[in-house]
Amino acid sequence: MKIFVTGAAGYIGSVVTERLLADGHSVTAYDSLRHGHREAVPETATLIVGDLLDRDGLHAHLAAGRYDAVIHLAAEALIDESVRNPGLFFQVNMAGGLNLLDAMAASGTRRLVFSSTAAVYGEPDELPIREEAPHRPVNAYGESKLAFERALPWYRRAHGLSHVSLRYFNACGATARCGERHEPETHLIPILLDVALGIRPSIHLFGTDYDTPDGTCIRDYVHVSDVAEAHVRCLAAMDELGAEAFNLGHGNGYSNRQVIDAVARVTGRPIAVLPSPRRPGDPARLVASSDRIHARLGWRPAISDLDTMIATAWRWHLRHAAVSTGHS
Repeated sequence: MKIFVTGAAGYIGSVVTERLLADGHSVTAYDSLRHGHREAVPETATLIVGDLLDRDGLHAHLAAGRYDAVIHLAAEALIDESVRNPGLFFQVNMAGGLNLLDAMAASGTRRLVFSSTAAVYGEPDELPIREEAPHRPVNAYGESKLAFERALPWYRRAHGLSHVSLRYFNACGATARCGERHEPETHLIPILLDVALGIRPSIHLFGTDYDTPDGTCIRDYVHVSDVAEAHVRCLAAMDELGAEAFNLGHGNGYSNRQVIDAVARVTGRPIAVLPSPRRPGDPARLVASSDRIHARLGWRPAISDLDTMIATAWRWHLRHAAVSTGHS
């Protein structure tokens, strides 16, 4: 298949692109490089440097490429920034997403796998969270992703769009080639690995007074290779699925303190911790039920142990820290 991947120079986008190419697909990588890195895109992909807000450019590229499907991962994704600057998130994630949908409709591209988020749920009433749980985002990031999801059925009605939304919980880990490096970095595991490497002196532990066993946030971690596998399975079954949303997680979570302890254990290095106030917009617990995607597509995480997930990221960080060419 010919696949158009937005956000392909980002962390998850680069791993998804790597997997698609390995499976024999032709990939056009579309990325503004505002957050991603050119070197993260595999050489056998065709890179287009472009922006979701460039409506005319999107229309031209989709029309010229005659693609079989789009995988849409490009987004603004910093939760605390979304609380301070919600307009940016609605502009990029919603308005930019609508530009993409309109370009797909005009070009006759009828298949979409969308990178959504567990942030669409907000503070859950029950754990693990199922797809039919109430959608009550507590930050503009989650609200902007949910707004885009809500547009999809209307494009299906008007243009025959087949769409799957994958609601990620916490992607982590690395492949041999692709790993996680953002500027600025806000994700817990890569920050902890920077502390282990001596790049940072310490970790700010945001929130130690949550209603959880050790007072810190609990998150459901899933390896980035398993996230990529879910994209591949959705793509293969797109015409059968039609319209669907799936959670991607393990069904059990780890607290921030447990993750800190695991990084210290895997790296064999001490981690200095500075307890800090909560960040705005962070729910106390986010743990997924992935029963639906298992029942429909047979997907389950192949890598289930937290230490193993961290070890893959640690190996990548050790290789890439000296040359400072991390893939975001």
